[in-house]
Amino acid sequence: MAVINEKFTISTEGNNDIIDITKHVKNCVYQHELKDALICVSIQGSTSAVTTIEYEDGLILDLREALERIAPTGMEYHHDEIWHDGNGYAHVRAALIGSSVNISLIDGLLNLGTWQQIVLLDFDNKPRSRNITVQIIS
Repeated sequence: MAVINEKFTISTEGNNDIIDITKHVKNCVYQHELKDALICVSIQGSTSAVTTIEYEDGLILDLREALERIAPTGMEYHHDEIWHDGNGYAHVRAALIGSSVNISLIDGLLNLGTWQQIVLLDFDNKPRSRNITVQIIS
């Protein structure tokens, strides 16, 4: 079994920025010309997340609105009482979505549906530079 680690960095606007990173992940994976593998896409940081979604304007808006209902920005969070940074909601949202997603590589292609993309979500209340790791296990 071989393990390959690739990395890339994305600049975000913060404030619930949702960015399609599928092309970056494909570049990391396809350069190795593997047939079958397990791909783990993960992000560093406790106010960001990685998942898959159909990356289209309506659904992106739906996701933002759903997260606002679940962990509202205008609410008081105990985290903010301690750190006074106003991003308690960002930590909660990131914990709910998760910091990684696993995708199979089958016959040399990422096993994604026709309308399924890999996205980075940055919930922090300021722009950030986010480091993404693509770990390939073959």
